Amino acid sequence: MSACREIALLRELKHPNLIKLQRVFLTTDRKVWLLFDYAEHDLWHIIKFHRAAKQKKQPVLVPKGMVKSLLYQILDGIHYLHSNWILHRDLKPANILVMGEGPGVERGRVKIGDMGFARIFHNPLKPLAELDPVVVTFWYRAPELLLGAKHYTKAIDIWAIGCIFAELLTSEPVFFCREEDIKASSPYHQDQLNRIFTVMGYPSESDWQDLKKMPEYQKLTQDFKRANYANCTLQRYMDKHKIKADTRSFSLLQRLLTMDPIKRVTAQDAMDDAYFKEDPRPTADVFSGCDIPYPKREFLSDENDDKSASASKPQQVQPPQQSQQQVGCMYSVL
Repeated sequence: MSACREIALLRELKHPNLIKLQRVFLTTDRKVWLLFDYAEHDLWHIIKFHRAAKQKKQPVLVPKGMVKSLLYQILDGIHYLHSNWILHRDLKPANILVMGEGPGVERGRVKIGDMGFARIFHNPLKPLAELDPVVVTFWYRAPELLLGAKHYTKAIDIWAIGCIFAELLTSEPVFFCREEDIKASSPYHQDQLNRIFTVMGYPSESDWQDLKKMPEYQKLTQDFKRANYANCTLQRYMDKHKIKADTRSFSLLQRLLTMDPIKRVTAQDAMDDAYFKEDPRPTADVFSGCDIPYPKREFLSDENDDKSASASKPQQVQPPQQSQQQVGCMYSVL
């Protein structure tokens, strides 16, 4: 059913920042294959490129204009989904594709991919948490999901975008943690919450009014003490990475990573943030017409693909030859 749902959504959705489904194939062994536009790059590999340089003591940050263009296009694509009552529910760098060199006007354009976890959230027959108890890769999972929220909202996608934004600014996953129980059926994850609190601080009642209503609140109070995170703030964390609190990038990051999902900024409001109104302005080509230094994405067998693996490479098969056309990413979904 998930494959049918993904195909149905992809056939209906039309937006420059969503990956385009070209064809669907059903093989004799009853497997379904999807053929998408070919995007040469993704944020997983782009960030990996910069992180490797950082580890070699040759730090080369993602250019400010590129970060801004990437973020704006991600928000634009997600705003389109949310306007059509669709949650993506698995935003992470590996699922943010970027078009490379080639014919046409798509060079450097963001393409949000992997709609396998996407769901329509308008008047669901059951709470979404009952249909899928665990969604979103750990490092990008919003705190309300970790605390067992039954009726989560589009705010979960916004939190994931905030995580991606922080990673673009620092070249490091902001909420990295151990993943020993990565396939656990329970949404509660103590190590992931600890990492969030270590960066953000423990939320007060004024920060998150409905915190006590979370299904896992009692377990939260048993496992954590507010005093242990008294000196933890996002400002202090980002200051270590030379992102100052008086910058507009930090201000927007705070709005995206607001603990309370009700107070968290929407995609549309984020696109109107002052950050995008100062130079350098976002551009349609995130590479701004410059040479592209990043290696192309690797094509690997998807037999052992684990969609919940947070830092895993995008698993794809070698596309068929398509001459000069930018079509050729095939995924097995069934």
